[in-house]
Amino acid sequence: MNMLAFGAPGPSEWVLILVIVLVLFGAKKLPELARSLGQSMNEFRKAREDFDRELHAAGNEVKGAVGQPYHSAPKQQQYSPAQNPSQATVPAAQRNPPA
Repeated sequence: MNMLAFGAPGPSEWVLILVIVLVLFGAKKLPELARSLGQSMNEFRKAREDFDRELHAAGNEVKGAVGQPYHSAPKQQQYSPAQNPSQATVPAAQRNPPA
Protein backbone atom coordinates (compact mmCIF):
# COMPACT_ATOMS: atom_id res chain seq x y z
CA MET A 1 0.00 0.00 0.00
CA ASN A 2 1.49 3.28 -1.09
CA MET A 3 0.91 6.06 1.49
CA LEU A 4 2.07 8.81 -0.87
CA ALA A 5 -0.73 8.26 -3.39
CA PHE A 6 -3.56 10.50 -2.24
CA GLY A 7 -6.77 10.29 -4.19
CA ALA A 8 -10.37 11.19 -3.73
CA PRO A 9 -11.80 9.91 -0.43
CA GLY A 10 -13.81 6.73 -0.68
CA PRO A 11 -17.23 6.07 0.90
CA SER A 12 -15.84 5.07 4.30
CA GLU A 13 -13.69 8.23 4.48
CA TRP A 14 -16.72 10.40 3.64
CA VAL A 15 -18.72 8.80 6.46
CA LEU A 16 -15.86 9.45 8.88
CA ILE A 17 -15.60 13.08 7.74
CA LEU A 18 -19.36 13.61 8.15
CA VAL A 19 -19.32 12.13 11.67
CA ILE A 20 -16.46 14.44 12.68
CA VAL A 21 -18.27 17.48 11.24
CA LEU A 22 -21.48 16.46 13.05
CA VAL A 23 -19.64 16.17 16.36
CA LEU A 24 -17.80 19.48 15.90
CA PHE A 25 -20.70 21.66 14.73
CA GLY A 26 -23.79 19.87 16.06
CA ALA A 27 -26.98 18.89 14.27
CA LYS A 28 -28.53 22.37 14.51
CA LYS A 29 -25.61 24.16 12.83
CA LEU A 30 -25.21 21.77 9.88
CA PRO A 31 -28.13 23.14 7.76
CA GLU A 32 -26.96 26.70 8.36
CA LEU A 33 -23.39 25.74 7.46
CA ALA A 34 -24.53 23.97 4.29
CA ARG A 35 -26.71 26.95 3.30
CA SER A 36 -23.88 29.44 3.73
CA LEU A 37 -21.53 27.15 1.80
CA GLY A 38 -24.07 26.94 -1.04
CA GLN A 39 -24.51 30.72 -1.11
CA SER A 40 -20.76 31.23 -1.19
CA MET A 41 -20.39 28.80 -4.09
CA ASN A 42 -23.23 30.55 -5.95
CA GLU A 43 -21.62 33.98 -5.50
CA PHE A 44 -18.27 32.60 -6.67
CA ARG A 45 -19.92 31.07 -9.75
CA LYS A 46 -21.65 34.38 -10.61
CA ALA A 47 -18.41 36.33 -10.23
CA ARG A 48 -16.57 33.83 -12.43
CA GLU A 49 -19.27 34.04 -15.13
CA ASP A 50 -19.17 37.85 -15.06
CA PHE A 51 -15.39 37.77 -15.39
CA ASP A 52 -15.61 35.30 -18.30
CA ARG A 53 -18.25 37.46 -20.01
CA GLU A 54 -16.10 40.61 -19.69
CA LEU A 55 -13.03 38.75 -20.89
CA HIS A 56 -14.82 37.46 -23.99
CA ALA A 57 -16.27 40.92 -24.73
CA ALA A 58 -12.80 42.48 -24.51
CA GLY A 59 -11.39 39.75 -26.74
CA ASN A 60 -14.10 40.31 -29.33
CA GLU A 61 -13.41 44.06 -29.24
CA VAL A 62 -9.73 43.46 -29.94
CA LYS A 63 -10.52 40.97 -32.72
CA GLY A 64 -12.91 43.45 -34.32
CA ALA A 65 -10.33 46.23 -34.19
CA VAL A 66 -7.64 44.02 -35.70
CA GLY A 67 -9.92 42.84 -38.51
CA GLN A 68 -10.76 46.35 -39.71
CA PRO A 69 -8.37 47.99 -42.19
CA TYR A 70 -6.65 51.20 -41.19
CA HIS A 71 -8.28 54.33 -42.55
CA SER A 72 -6.41 57.61 -42.35
CA ALA A 73 -8.20 60.72 -41.23
CA PRO A 74 -10.04 62.56 -44.02
CA LYS A 75 -8.14 65.43 -45.63
CA GLN A 76 -9.14 68.74 -44.12
CA GLN A 77 -9.10 72.02 -45.96
CA GLN A 78 -6.49 74.41 -44.75
CA TYR A 79 -7.74 77.41 -42.88
CA SER A 80 -7.55 80.64 -44.82
CA PRO A 81 -8.66 83.77 -42.99
CA ALA A 82 -11.46 85.71 -44.56
CA GLN A 83 -10.21 88.69 -46.48
CA ASN A 84 -11.47 92.14 -45.74
CA PRO A 85 -14.05 92.87 -48.45
CA SER A 86 -12.84 96.43 -48.87
CA GLN A 87 -9.31 95.20 -49.63
CA ALA A 88 -10.50 92.40 -51.89
CA THR A 89 -12.22 94.80 -54.29
CA VAL A 90 -9.41 97.37 -54.38
CA PRO A 91 -6.60 96.51 -56.80
CA ALA A 92 -3.22 95.85 -55.25
CA ALA A 93 -1.66 98.88 -56.96
CA GLN A 94 -4.09 101.23 -55.23
CA ARG A 95 -3.69 99.65 -51.80
CA ASN A 96 0.03 100.19 -51.63
CA PRO A 97 0.92 103.18 -53.78
CA PRO A 98 4.57 103.31 -54.80
CA ALA A 99 6.65 105.68 -52.78
